[in-house]
Amino acid sequence: MSADGPLLAASGLTKSFGAQVGCADVSFELWPGEVLGIVGESGSGKTTLLNCLSARLEPDRGQVRYRTRMGQLENVFSLSEAERRFLMRTDWAFVHQNPRDGLRMNVSAGANVGERLMAVGERHYGNIRARATDWLTKVEIDVGRIDDFPRTYSGGMQQRLQIARNLVTGPRLVFMDEPTGGLDVSVQARLLDLIRGLVTDLALSAVIVTHDLAVARLLAHRLMVMQRGRVVEQGLTDQVLDDPQHAYSQLLVSSVLQP
Repeated sequence: MSADGPLLAASGLTKSFGAQVGCADVSFELWPGEVLGIVGESGSGKTTLLNCLSARLEPDRGQVRYRTRMGQLENVFSLSEAERRFLMRTDWAFVHQNPRDGLRMNVSAGANVGERLMAVGERHYGNIRARATDWLTKVEIDVGRIDDFPRTYSGGMQQRLQIARNLVTGPRLVFMDEPTGGLDVSVQARLLDLIRGLVTDLALSAVIVTHDLAVARLLAHRLMVMQRGRVVEQGLTDQVLDDPQHAYSQLLVSSVLQP
């Protein structure tokens, strides 16, 4: 782990929707190169927490601080809207459960990847095309389909394209919301292998929300278990899954609770 300190630090994050608690008093640190899994049944607050962490949703209380490339921990919600948008195009990436939420379906696959490059200042068509081609290869999409629209792709291909679009600018931190949700088992397995390889090869930090404990075990170094908006247990992934201490975690692991 880096001697410079955590890459992301959340403290006291709380978000409610009227009387409903989304997340309550969540604090943790994420270190460079670490993958944190957030698990729990539907309604446990894991997606609300992810949206607060990624600045897509402003918390009622608490802070999210991010270590910039200059080495300073900045309160994300103290940044201007323009600064946050730039952060999300460069250092951060967000992979949606439904790739249609993260892709532009009416432009080509190559343009989907190239748009993010253009958003950070790349203007040379040849460079954009070459990098898009390279990333399609990385995510195992036939480069002969670079000019096809994503709507002609299968669900698994769309998700791989969304990953390429997000990672092409070299982010340091990736947020993933159920990245294998809705895919059949064989497609899930291939996508999980791809994600694990990219996270390792690129030394990415990631926060991954999933209801699937097998996904959490494969991808996450550390796990947080959420129930009714609160973190009830956290620790090393194997430790939590093999020897859960909290009664809710025990139920979750024994599959008594359904996602």
